[in-house]
Amino acid sequence: MAIKVVINGFGRIGRSVLRAWLLGGGRHGPTWPDIEIVAINDIAAPDTCAYLFEFDSVFGPYPGDISIVEGDLVVDGRHIRLSQERDTGALALGDVDILMECTGRGSRDVAEAALSAGAGRVLVSGPAIDPDLTLVLGANHETLRPEHRIVSNASCTTNALAPLVRLIDETWGLDSGLMTTVHCYTGSQPTVDMPMRDPARSRAAALSMVPTTTSAEKLVDIVLPHLAGRVTGSAVRVPSASVSCVDLAVMTRDRPQADEAHAFFAGTKDAVIGFTDQPLVSSDLRARPESLIIAGPEIKRSKGGMLRVFGWYDNEWGFSCRMLDVARIMGQQAAQ
Repeated sequence: MAIKVVINGFGRIGRSVLRAWLLGGGRHGPTWPDIEIVAINDIAAPDTCAYLFEFDSVFGPYPGDISIVEGDLVVDGRHIRLSQERDTGALALGDVDILMECTGRGSRDVAEAALSAGAGRVLVSGPAIDPDLTLVLGANHETLRPEHRIVSNASCTTNALAPLVRLIDETWGLDSGLMTTVHCYTGSQPTVDMPMRDPARSRAAALSMVPTTTSAEKLVDIVLPHLAGRVTGSAVRVPSASVSCVDLAVMTRDRPQADEAHAFFAGTKDAVIGFTDQPLVSSDLRARPESLIIAGPEIKRSKGGMLRVFGWYDNEWGFSCRMLDVARIMGQQAAQ
């Protein structure tokens, strides 16, 4: 039987999840035939939801037919229920296996309301307040248990960084690391200067590079507690609409040469960590489904033994693919 999923919040991630599911992850990606997205809840008007899904400024127009029929979003003849409930607890979720909480609120109250309404489990699309588990595929997915009913999928940067950190530690032993994510701007930043809690983030997002913090620093400690405190992270938000990167410099107990590290990463690419030897720029990585794509030409080693690994990630599309992957694992586990 299909794993029935409802998307709560039809913003950047909610729409990307639906598009990735319908398109099979894109030309590089996997498919999820065992998942069925049956409904979407968002406070926006149905016509607005359909318009923003069909015409996407980052991914382009949807290559199919979109309409609203009797309040349903109809995509290529497939009917998906639309609702506009502000209270998650008011949704009819009795036959739903997974509710994807994509509103950005991340509160336990919202997740518990969904469980009370009948959802089997809740998957939060970002850092969450007091989840049962914060999970990153490729880093700590083995820790998922049936009793974990509220699961956070962490952040896009954590999904890029944590699997890489784990792989480096298992291969060469991680002593310490410094990570900078060069991150495209997001809805948390203003388009014009306006007061924000972080003074730097109060500046117009599309006009400056903005040094700031990243939640990945703390989330990696949660996901990989045996490495807690070993990786320090920071961020620079840049005037780019999509695709970010991780620039990680590490000291390891074993000291691989750059060519050795290059050969290792080229030979271990999978659905979570990809690899490219081409001299790509950020726009080339749009709609790639991996959590991180390591750039082979950027692997370097200092004379003192510090290893530098650089990788790209589509912070919307790759993260949305992981939402679908994790929802599949949660649904399969519940069915056992």
